[in-house]
Amino acid sequence: MFRTCILTDSTVVFTKPVYPGIEHVHIIPHVLQTPHAPGADSFRQTFVTLGSRYQEIISVLGSSHLNPAVQNARLAVASLKSPLNIQVIDSQTTAIGLGLLVQAAAESIQRGMPAQDICNLLRGMIRNIFAIFCLPDLTSLYLSGQIDQAQAIVGEMLGVIPIFVMENGQLIHIQKIRSPRHLVDILFEFVMEFDQLKYLALLQGSSFFDQECRNLRERVNQNLRTPHLSEYRINPTLASLLGSRSIGIISMLKTPGEKS
Repeated sequence: MFRTCILTDSTVVFTKPVYPGIEHVHIIPHVLQTPHAPGADSFRQTFVTLGSRYQEIISVLGSSHLNPAVQNARLAVASLKSPLNIQVIDSQTTAIGLGLLVQAAAESIQRGMPAQDICNLLRGMIRNIFAIFCLPDLTSLYLSGQIDQAQAIVGEMLGVIPIFVMENGQLIHIQKIRSPRHLVDILFEFVMEFDQLKYLALLQGSSFFDQECRNLRERVNQNLRTPHLSEYRINPTLASLLGSRSIGIISMLKTPGEKS
């Protein structure tokens, strides 16, 4: 019997449907209609349920700046009177970035790595994950608390398409574009900023940016030998937080000393 399991939330996007240690991974869902993160009560009930099977729980959750899942999980831990060892980690990322962390943790459990060592591994990986997003659905950003209502109304009236990067888990607005034709240049420049790339993923919502995705894919393949640009669709939870027309790039760098 394995001592440790992983709990994540439904903003996660995995890089593959099956991976080592998947049986140790559990997902707590968001409430899509609101969109609300799981509450402290939901986390408390989930921790108690998992505690009947495991002695240690590592809860790796989407960025605390995107939703309050991390805060709610910590409130749940504080209210539990239990010998369970529960670690709550703010991934400071989302989607594929979160998926890469969860998959690494699951594989480490499968190899028998102690829980504290897994937490240290994840904290090191978090520093090497970067993301950029184009988020044209301003109403979704307002409803998820990323911008205020006035910004959403004015931005949509003007046809603004904002670009954000994630820094320490927070969406930071860096520029706005008026036409999608500029999007490929911006995303490509982001990709080429980094040396020692280990993983590169394109995340897309609806077909709104299909042509831009094709152009970006072609340019990346022409200029970057490795890693291959993997492509994924935004899941319903992410669509409720960021908007269904979102597009983004998530990259992970190699750790110092890691072989090519």
